[in-house]
Amino acid sequence: MSEYPLPYTSDDLTGRVALVTGASSGLGARFARVLAAKGARVALCARRIDRLEALAAEINAAGGQALAVQMDATDADSVIAAVAAAEAAFGTVDILINNAGMPDAQRAHKMSVELIDQVLGVNLRGPWILACEVARRLIAAKKPGRIVNISSVAHFRYDGGGAALYAVTKTAIARMTEALAVEWAHYNINVNAIAPGMFVSEMTDGMFARMGGNPADHLPRKRVPVPEQMDSTLLYLVAPASECVTGATIRIDDGQSARTRM
Repeated sequence: MSEYPLPYTSDDLTGRVALVTGASSGLGARFARVLAAKGARVALCARRIDRLEALAAEINAAGGQALAVQMDATDADSVIAAVAAAEAAFGTVDILINNAGMPDAQRAHKMSVELIDQVLGVNLRGPWILACEVARRLIAAKKPGRIVNISSVAHFRYDGGGAALYAVTKTAIARMTEALAVEWAHYNINVNAIAPGMFVSEMTDGMFARMGGNPADHLPRKRVPVPEQMDSTLLYLVAPASECVTGATIRIDDGQSARTRM
């Protein structure tokens, strides 16, 4: 007889400690609310401390536990200090949501070196340093953990719309997910990725404005998904039921890959 309940689908995160980057808006804010609602204590990390404090107050008023931590993803010292602050407040971080990211919205040959460095810093270097710092502390504490990196459907397909470096960094995130899953399998640290398509968020607001009209008209299902429709995938990757899943990149694009070029 199996020792697991039927079905094995618990998403209770009581006693877990999560750190979410890019938590001041959009997908990151939603991820933080979802994890807190399931019982995790959540460190909210981003540059805009006023927004983080407002979100922390909202979560705490609803009976959750959240802490606002100002962090600059391009500053290694800031990234490491954010993990230390989360651990000091709540204990060892065993859920990391590597969500911070930025678009480039420029043709590759027109990008300044400063913008190149910023995109690489936020989208790749910062997530790498953060994942390694969280894993280092988990290994030292001899605890299992879950890391969820946010890639993009741009990893699978780029149509030349002026975001080449963004696409490259998101492919790097997917490969980083696979490599670190192997690196830390022995320590029971699962590393997976979500690759969202076009969702309603602050990051896509500018893209929608450039497209003009109704963005949904360009999509096969005539709708732009909202962050809430990612909740179940996020919870699956951090909950006990996915204990054997590591190194995966899950595409969530609502069938957008079937669209014609905009």
